Amino acid sequence: MNSKQTRPFSAVEIIHVKRDGHRLTDEQIDWVIDAYTRGEVAEEQMAALVMAVLLRGMDAAETARWTSAMVSSGEQLRLAVDRPTVDKHSTGGVGDKITLPLAPLVATCGAAVPQLSGRGLGHTGGTLDKLESIPGWRANLSTDEINRQLNEVGAVVCAPTEGLAPADRKLYALRDVTGTVESIPLIASSIMSKKIAEGTNALVFDVKVGSGAFMKSHENARALATALVDIGSAHGMHTSALLTDMSVPLGRTIGNALEVAEAIEVLRGGGPRDVVELTVMLAREMLQLAGVSDVDPGEVLASGRAYETWCRMISAQGGNPNGGLPAARHMHVVDAKRDGVVARLDAYAVGLAAWRLGAGRARREDPVQHAAGVRCLAKPGERVAAGQPLLELHTESKDTIKPAMAALNGGLEIRDTGASHNLTVLDAVRGEVPAVL
Repeated sequence: MNSKQTRPFSAVEIIHVKRDGHRLTDEQIDWVIDAYTRGEVAEEQMAALVMAVLLRGMDAAETARWTSAMVSSGEQLRLAVDRPTVDKHSTGGVGDKITLPLAPLVATCGAAVPQLSGRGLGHTGGTLDKLESIPGWRANLSTDEINRQLNEVGAVVCAPTEGLAPADRKLYALRDVTGTVESIPLIASSIMSKKIAEGTNALVFDVKVGSGAFMKSHENARALATALVDIGSAHGMHTSALLTDMSVPLGRTIGNALEVAEAIEVLRGGGPRDVVELTVMLAREMLQLAGVSDVDPGEVLASGRAYETWCRMISAQGGNPNGGLPAARHMHVVDAKRDGVVARLDAYAVGLAAWRLGAGRARREDPVQHAAGVRCLAKPGERVAAGQPLLELHTESKDTIKPAMAALNGGLEIRDTGASHNLTVLDAVRGEVPAVL
């Protein structure tokens, strides 16, 4: 596809088309994305167009073409790897540290994992924020360094290179300040433009559903999963999506260094059951798409062999896998007020508490406190006694404890009875691979 069209369009004309509920043509989409990236379409004009997209929607073909145009706005990563490549993308959740054990696990099993990740905004943490709590670790790699690490280690988790999908960077910032973040076609095309530009052969999505997720309802989560898989199929990628529950925090830690420590436990053959189960489940899905069928990721993870790959992956990016992780200066313990069973531990409430403690950021330029966060000492279904510690709040500043406690109000309940919360896969969407656009 050539993004620079010979026929010019008017931005206002294109806004009118979508405002009135009509389909945008391939040529209109190509032109407006390219012109916006070059600065020919003004910010206010693109703001009007994305609002029209939010209100009127785009069909699958429009969304796929919109994604293609964003991919074509920049460079594409040329992977030169001697084994099949596969990646995973999560829509984000509270305590979602799965990338950390998953990438080295899949690499240990025989596939290559080029994981271009991001930083967090709001109550969900970003993978790069977590890894940057490791002394010396660096997120920014060149294409040559990415390829070298994939061939030597089998996995790399790093920031996207500067030239990938520049249209998406501009659009993402615009949507953030114009109330258009919630558009499913725009969410899907934003995610997929970077993943397609990354150059991987296969891609698995973990679409979170529940209070701690961006998608609160099953209906919206399935719509997003379908849009993501459809875009992948339209671009010749092997794709699938699992919808997983995010009403309760994943694992027992929320926060950057705390989650790294828990991920290391998993890689050494231990760790919380739900983190282990989801890691293995996604690894199986990834390996199946990559055509690797002669290894059991559950056995590999339990053996501790993936930890060796983790150490090599961290070392390759300047990190010290044996170095100490930062510890918070202050810790506040939340005790049980009565005997009973933990009946509710709301993911959003715990995530918001961690954010207020300093684990997240309100603006993209804000720093994070790598040691801040929440440790869950009891989870739903577990019996507790009055005075027993339930949560640990970790922070660098005592001033954050009071607002963090306020965030937890109503999110933690102890009753006479309650059921345990097991990892729940709510749904799955799997794609086909037609001819590439």
